[in-house]
Amino acid sequence: MTKIYGIKNCSTVKKALNWLDENEIEYEFHDYKKLGASRADLEKFVDKFGWGKVLNRKGMTWRNLSADEQNKITDKDSAIELMIEKTSIIKRPILDSGSNQLLGFDESEYADAFKG
Repeated sequence: MTKIYGIKNCSTVKKALNWLDENEIEYEFHDYKKLGASRADLEKFVDKFGWGKVLNRKGMTWRNLSADEQNKITDKDSAIELMIEKTSIIKRPILDSGSNQLLGFDESEYADAFKG
């Protein structure tokens, strides 16, 4: 079963969920705000995409961190710790279909992932 990770009120997550619904693809939604983020999931995503891509440095959560807090994020482990503590700092959505993972929402990437 396809699983999609994110935050319900995120506009990009809404686009991804709408796309999945319109294309009649079954999925399970994992809401970080309600369910948190597991270390195992984050390690899998960071191993696939790199911690620098999974950690969203463009959003308000990152910008609201002090310079000291930002400077402490220097490697995979420190990034994962921060993402567990502040789930809204995780780039979203992350789609996991088991054999394939996608970061963010790009309609053509989703179409390629689910064709056939």
